[in-house]
Amino acid sequence: MSYVDLHMHSLYSDDGEFSPKELVDLCLKNNIKYFSIADHNSVNGIEEAKEYCKGKDIEIIPGVELDCTFDKVNLHVLGYGIDYHRTVFHQIEESIIEQEQVASKKRMKLIRELGIDFSDEVIASLSRNGVVNGEMIAEAAMIYDKEQMNPLLLPYYQNGSRSDNPYVNFYWDYCAQGKPAYVEVNYMSLQEAIKVIKESGGIPILAHPGNNVRENISLLKEIIACGIEGIEVYSSYHSREQVEFYKDFALANKLIVTCGSDFHGKTKPSISIGGISCENNEERIIAELKRLI
Repeated sequence: MSYVDLHMHSLYSDDGEFSPKELVDLCLKNNIKYFSIADHNSVNGIEEAKEYCKGKDIEIIPGVELDCTFDKVNLHVLGYGIDYHRTVFHQIEESIIEQEQVASKKRMKLIRELGIDFSDEVIASLSRNGVVNGEMIAEAAMIYDKEQMNPLLLPYYQNGSRSDNPYVNFYWDYCAQGKPAYVEVNYMSLQEAIKVIKESGGIPILAHPGNNVRENISLLKEIIACGIEGIEVYSSYHSREQVEFYKDFALANKLIVTCGSDFHGKTKPSISIGGISCENNEERIIAELKRLI
């Protein structure tokens, strides 16, 4: 367990479960001293969490996780220490929501065509802002399949090969880039995401690269050359080998190293706040981040 967790999501992310205040309480319960709520393309939860932290032995670092693309690869970039009052963040969020509302209908249609059904009423109860992501579809489909007979869903039920984080694993298997129910959303470029973060006084960090860069060293170097200043080395998504790879790369390229669980709640039940070891580097991580901010 670490007392630093710089990557978690509130209900202002469409796949987050808890309110910002609830996240603070969970952080305190898990002895977290420094944390960041880095919601997807949204800064709406930061002020609530910051106010709730007053008088408590915990410090929030304002953050955001921006979806972006580089060389046809979808990436996530974390921005720490941002001025979250800037209107640009609300403009980004509104654009993504509008696109996702259209993509949601296509996504549900594709999933049904694959042979996975679900209740529209359950979807409506789970959806926010008319957005339906892969995790919501998974939850609704598993509720609909009362007898657990659909062979396409068996890996996600208890003891199945994808049952550790069933909802988000369903997303990765069916709705992620390159998968059969993927629907393209026009994200900003990596360069634009970095520009927004830096112009907001923040530090751009490449989130969980093991997910989408997958140790492609030439791609990684091109990404870093765009202005990335750090790598989320310690991540719930990374194997021990990946941690060592990205740590060595960060040190060789004078990039800062960060640590984040990517906690969401029910969509990733095997992930806990502070559950990622950062090899006792908490003090250095926070010192380096604060120095740059």
